[in-house]
Amino acid sequence: MILTIARKELRALFGSPLAWIILAVLQVIFALYFLFSLNSFQEIQPQLALQPNHPGATELVAAPVFGMAAIVLLMVVPLLSMRLIAEERRNQTLTFLLSAPVSVTEIVLGKFLGLLGFLAVPVLLIALMGVSLYAGGGADIGLIGANVVGLLLLDAAFVAVGLYLSSLTSQPVVAAVSAFAVLLALWIVEMGNFAPGSPMELLSLLKHYRSFFQGTLHTGDLAYFVLLTGLFLALTIRRLDRDRLAG
Repeated sequence: MILTIARKELRALFGSPLAWIILAVLQVIFALYFLFSLNSFQEIQPQLALQPNHPGATELVAAPVFGMAAIVLLMVVPLLSMRLIAEERRNQTLTFLLSAPVSVTEIVLGKFLGLLGFLAVPVLLIALMGVSLYAGGGADIGLIGANVVGLLLLDAAFVAVGLYLSSLTSQPVVAAVSAFAVLLALWIVEMGNFAPGSPMELLSLLKHYRSFFQGTLHTGDLAYFVLLTGLFLALTIRRLDRDRLAG
């Protein structure tokens, strides 16, 4: 049932003009940024060749696109997640959904995987742009792979937060604004003047995403994203369980 719900959400997304517009705009932004970075790299390549252990095209062209995508998706995901449950509540169809012969966990995971599957499309397209650097002499597949994993984990956390905020209201706009505020707070918390290793610093999305951006996989960073995503999914399940009992 989880996959059935996920497919339903995917069909709903790809059947929405807004989703296609967002996907098209994202691709244009990422492609233009990639081409701009590639052009800049070609201009400075002769100077880089004179330096020992100089960064390659993947570090200077592909990786920055992933970094920029993380910031753009922080703003876009709340717009996509806002309707997941809030719209059901506003249209008074949530009661019918909760009374269906499926568990709340299946409903939440299905909606989560549906939107995450949609967001995997732009991540894949960025990865393909990075791999295309092979045509110009080579690409660091390990760095590209680490960035793909990191961006997908980041997307999963974004979706889980957005899904939970969507479950708290019947107004999609309120859900979007609230999700963006929470994600922005988690993103910039590292900028606070906190002691290294303090609990506040450890909450930072940026801090834990940075290692993937640099091409390394740390178990602590993996655990952070898994726990953060799991926490907000569990909160969403608990919230809908209360709705089911109240209904």
